Amino acid sequence: MQIITIGVDLAKNVIQVHGVYEDGSVAFNKPLRRAQMLPFFAKLAPCLIGIEACASSHYWARELTTLGHEVKLMPATYVKAYVKRGKSDAADAAAICEAVTRPSMRFVAIKTEDQQAILSQHSVRQALINQRTQLVNMIRGLLAEFGIIIPRGIDHLRRLAREMQVGELLEIPESAEDVIALLCDQLIDLDLRIARLDKTISEQAKQDERIELLRTIPGIGPLTASAIVATIGNGRQFRSARDFAAWIGLTPLNKSSGGKQVLGRISRMGNQYLRKLLVNGMASRVRAAKTKPERADPWMLSLLERKPVKLAAVAMANKTARIAWAVLTNGEPYREMSTT
Repeated sequence: MQIITIGVDLAKNVIQVHGVYEDGSVAFNKPLRRAQMLPFFAKLAPCLIGIEACASSHYWARELTTLGHEVKLMPATYVKAYVKRGKSDAADAAAICEAVTRPSMRFVAIKTEDQQAILSQHSVRQALINQRTQLVNMIRGLLAEFGIIIPRGIDHLRRLAREMQVGELLEIPESAEDVIALLCDQLIDLDLRIARLDKTISEQAKQDERIELLRTIPGIGPLTASAIVATIGNGRQFRSARDFAAWIGLTPLNKSSGGKQVLGRISRMGNQYLRKLLVNGMASRVRAAKTKPERADPWMLSLLERKPVKLAAVAMANKTARIAWAVLTNGEPYREMSTT
């Protein structure tokens, strides 16, 4: 009999594989060293391989696809329901093998190397921003111990950092001032690194037609468009625009029962990074609408009249995510509907 389905439980060094025959009987359930993976699968006839979407899963999916196998990635949370009992590599591999054959299972699109390269830039940029936030809070806290309170906003700390670089002194002990100067130099360095990444991402965005299409949507710049394309590609793994918005976590939680529909706050599940970029982009549109209402979208103005600002920004992000999916799947630029 031929092996038709294999479940792979990935790890850094020891990888568990579980295979079944056509009649459902177990062919093997054994561990493989990392170096044994490709030679093992190269000897097998083409079959269906299921893998949890986790670290290194896209790399293995690409490698196994080149060997002629059909590889499907699944969210780990959806696989967990198929684990029989306990927690072990063998049990997890068997659960993956069973889950990949379910007709109702949802799968993750395999990312290309170019997509992962762009996402690595976004990940590093976000890590640097988090480090900068931590650094800013540390500087504020240390200065507050000496009675120096910095106003809100990172620009005030940037000004302080530049002043300290040209030799201006604070009325604090010299040893403390040396520490603050060290942190200020680090703040300026982080700003330069983040700006360099922003420039690189923007330049690369000009080379991708899909990113240029997304930039026709109001509130989506090169950074957000680049992140969307790098994450979902052409977006065809989602059945509808709502599925994409729900995957980002911008749709309300459904708590309906007994024929009564009850919708709660947004789920905040899925891709947190895309959700943050979209909401921040819509928040900037809200600020622009307050200063120049004559240029704002009438739908947005009517929404702001009825809802709080933050809630309106989330609602606009939900709508924008659906527009982005439609633009990607249709391959056409955004065209604003006429109000006449």
